[in-house]
Amino acid sequence: GARAQLEAAHAAVAGARARVASARAQVAAARLDLSYTTVRAAEAGHVTKKLVAIGNYVSPGQELMALVPLTMWVTANLKETDLYLIHPGQRASIHIDACPNATVHGKVQSIQRGSGVAFDLLPPQNATGNYVKVVQRVPVRITFDALPSGCVLGPGMSVEPEIRIN
Repeated sequence: GARAQLEAAHAAVAGARARVASARAQVAAARLDLSYTTVRAAEAGHVTKKLVAIGNYVSPGQELMALVPLTMWVTANLKETDLYLIHPGQRASIHIDACPNATVHGKVQSIQRGSGVAFDLLPPQNATGNYVKVVQRVPVRITFDALPSGCVLGPGMSVEPEIRIN
């Protein structure tokens, strides 16, 4: 009697503990699944082209939107023959076509170690036996100190950088 009831109660407690452990594992799995529903950008910026809507199903690697970063820079494609004059930290002035009355100041952040065509998907090839020396262009990144208020600048917009050589 009483011993059998005690063993049955112990078995019921063990079963209940197993169900609690299983439920906790399900809650942890649900929390993990929920964390996958939040999409975070790699950096702060402005969304310029949204390709999905709230509630859409998405796949890993699918493009969801275009993001313009808050940190802007200019890529100046300089002649390789002028690179000996340029070094990181050098001061620059940038004239922005969209802000004709403003001159923005900045500095050379980096010089790419290779011409722009070296990284093209299909680099240009000269015909066999034909040697024509073409001065290559090398991307130089110039960062802004600050943009003037009211000046709207985005990727692909025209600017004219001047790097101080003294």
